[in-house]
Amino acid sequence: MIVGLLLAAGASRRFGAQDKLQADFRGRPLVTHVAGALSRAETDRLLAVCRTAEVAALLDGFENLSPDPEGDQAASLRAGVRRARTLGATKLLIALGDMPLVGTELLHSVIAACDSTHPAAAHDGTRMMPPACFPADMLADLMLLAGDRGAASLLRGRPPGTVRLCPSPADRLRDIDTPEALRAAEAG
Repeated sequence: MIVGLLLAAGASRRFGAQDKLQADFRGRPLVTHVAGALSRAETDRLLAVCRTAEVAALLDGFENLSPDPEGDQAASLRAGVRRARTLGATKLLIALGDMPLVGTELLHSVIAACDSTHPAAAHDGTRMMPPACFPADMLADLMLLAGDRGAASLLRGRPPGTVRLCPSPADRLRDIDTPEALRAAEAG
């Protein structure tokens, strides 16, 4: 079973008063772009970890999971991984809610590149980035992450050649953290 996990529980501190995931991007809330791509990917179940009910309401077809309000950044990831494990996930595809230009084709590539012993991740020509897919055997390792360490830290710690890389143009992998980044993505 392939489980898609959308991490959408950030506090949007650098974005200002508005929740960046609800900000308008090309006529729709920002988070709905990657959520739509995930909905079209080859997954059996869709999960989303959301901080607010307003964001959760935008995600049709996703099972909403609430993060620990006092937890660290990795708590959202652990909540999703925990649920994926109970569902019997053989692969866990992780995407971020603030990356609206990630498309279904890239998600398909990342899923296909992941196998029972090799995780896979997008690569912008310089570094590994989300989205990433993990085989079932690595889910326990994801549960050990703490603080502000995300899944990428686990991938970077693996021996060279053990992570399957899926090339993508860097502009498709941009995340939106500030109003300026949103404007730049809109223009590009």
